[in-house]
Amino acid sequence: MSIEDDCVVSERGGVVENRHKVHASVVDATGKLLFYIGDPLRITLVRSAAKPAQALAVLETGGFDQFKFDEADLALMCASHNSEERHITRTLDMLAKVQAKEADLRCGGHPALSASVNRDWIRRDYNPTAVCNNCSGKHVGMLAGTKAIGADIATYHHSAHPLQSRVKRVFQELCALEPDDVKWGVDGCNLPAPAIPLHYIGRIYATIAASADQMASDVAVTSRTHALGRIFHAMAEYPEMVGGDGRFCTVLMQAFQGTLIGKLGADGCYGIGIRTSKQTAQLGATGAVGISLKIEDGNIAILYSAILEILEQLQIRPPEMSKDLDAFHRPAIFNTANVVTGHVIPAFKLRAT
Repeated sequence: MSIEDDCVVSERGGVVENRHKVHASVVDATGKLLFYIGDPLRITLVRSAAKPAQALAVLETGGFDQFKFDEADLALMCASHNSEERHITRTLDMLAKVQAKEADLRCGGHPALSASVNRDWIRRDYNPTAVCNNCSGKHVGMLAGTKAIGADIATYHHSAHPLQSRVKRVFQELCALEPDDVKWGVDGCNLPAPAIPLHYIGRIYATIAASADQMASDVAVTSRTHALGRIFHAMAEYPEMVGGDGRFCTVLMQAFQGTLIGKLGADGCYGIGIRTSKQTAQLGATGAVGISLKIEDGNIAILYSAILEILEQLQIRPPEMSKDLDAFHRPAIFNTANVVTGHVIPAFKLRAT
């Protein structure tokens, strides 16, 4: 079988069927690029991997504490969830805390990211509404932030809205970029979606992980560092809220037991923050580590395979091996008769800078 650099391949009978181009960067808490694959400068729409940064902007409005959200609510604000009953119930509870209605949400409904949830909806002839949106937690958080700053909740999703201006400023500050260096589109859930060079996504996640490290020390921290540390701990403590049953983000964070957070962005984008450890120090990193990935064709299964291969090459391993996590690394390809017809194989090597 012929293998091409910087790709994950799928094969049938030893014949390469597809090559999926991988771009990735590994940075430390100082923003230094340590390793890369493909083009670490590729302009990349962050999509839902931006949710922790968007949650930070909400925290800094004071709305999170004003409306008495808890840490599981914060995890849901960072989520692309399965629309399981626990996710919908929590969304409704958050709306009640904000004294808002489902009609105030500007995200709309869609089929669930979970196949089992969709099957249940079909059996019940259920039509998903806005609270079922995988981004519903983020949108309720936006309503809380909007009310906290006294702005119009009807237009909280508009790019020029005062809350979105805060989100943009926070995002730029986390990246240490000028406003013109960040491009903005519209995400699938109807909110502004930032686009930046890929390695800056890793920088954001390294900063979040570094904030968790600082909170664990005895030194005084800034209010932003404290907020970022809260985001890390909320995601790590409630991974089932960030994704759901069987979802990669949830399985990944459960396996790493509080040392790592990971967040999917639609169309093959991903961000990972890893707290300081002997493993990160062996990479030559100063402090925490951030990893960002983009699969050129947007394939999510290929993305998960690439993430686990990168972690393996970096020798960043969970405390205990997880069969559930391992299943995402080199998955077999089955046909309709449940016969294995091929495999997904990572075919790249990280390059040191």
